[in-house]
Amino acid sequence: MQTHIVPVGFDYDRVIAPLVREQMDVDHVILLKGDVGSQANVEYSRQLAEKLEQDFRSLLGAETEQYVIGDVYDYDSAFEQAFALILQELDHSGPAEDSEVWVNVSAMPRTVSFAFATAAHSIMVERESDRDRIHTYYTVPEKYLETELAEELRAQRDLLEELQSSAVGSETEKAERIEQRLQGAQDLLSEFDERGTTIGAKEIDGSHIVELPVASFSNVKPFEEVILFTLGEHEEFDSVSELAQQLARELGEEYTDSFRSKVIYTVDRLGPGGKGYIEQESHGKSYHTKLSRIGRLWVRAHSRRDDDHELEYLSQ
Repeated sequence: MQTHIVPVGFDYDRVIAPLVREQMDVDHVILLKGDVGSQANVEYSRQLAEKLEQDFRSLLGAETEQYVIGDVYDYDSAFEQAFALILQELDHSGPAEDSEVWVNVSAMPRTVSFAFATAAHSIMVERESDRDRIHTYYTVPEKYLETELAEELRAQRDLLEELQSSAVGSETEKAERIEQRLQGAQDLLSEFDERGTTIGAKEIDGSHIVELPVASFSNVKPFEEVILFTLGEHEEFDSVSELAQQLARELGEEYTDSFRSKVIYTVDRLGPGGKGYIEQESHGKSYHTKLSRIGRLWVRAHSRRDDDHELEYLSQ
């Protein structure tokens, strides 16, 4: 089973053309949809998704479904959805030797593309045996239409100016319509020349910057999982000793110097100098300990499918 996860934005060719031209096997396609921009943009994207769904079936014979991204600018939720979706396709698409998942990051807002790329990379790291089954790819367009549209609009503006200058008094209504269209074209061209293809910087969750965390470059061991889930449940501990006491209670372990040392060692491996899932802030002789951004994402992504992390640790 060859599954392709494809974000739908405002591109058609970059989504389907490479698969047709490369004559790739495509059995299952998941089209990612999300509302972006104005109502006109949303409607256009929806129509494009419908066209893609039909063409994937007719041109490639692929089973096609649509998957909704709730908020295309919420990186954390997109990462969580991506992680769950990729794992689902890996685990339920037939024998491992015959199934692969391909993630196209060419379209959709960058938050979604980066979230899916990072999630794919995280799974490659965690599941070494599945690395060859996951592929993230990008398609370069042959040309961009924005500048051509702008040039066409300039030509239309020039034509409207000529028509306006030749309009006579009896054609007042026509002259008014020409004036409206001419003014609209001039305003749009002025914005394009000044700003390019986008305008402004949108505020998301109180900030104009959506930081994209980097995934760890090593997998997570069973006892490390226990610590991450515990931090995810309790959010923060005033010290590593307090975290170790909580772990001992939850695991039914005796709280000894040896156990405390093991927790300190493991937290250090998960910290900034290690895998980056935990961050610590110095307060006197102790360190307030909590999950980092990528650590919170890891817990969110894994809490759906791993309710037995303690038993897994205890079985080691």
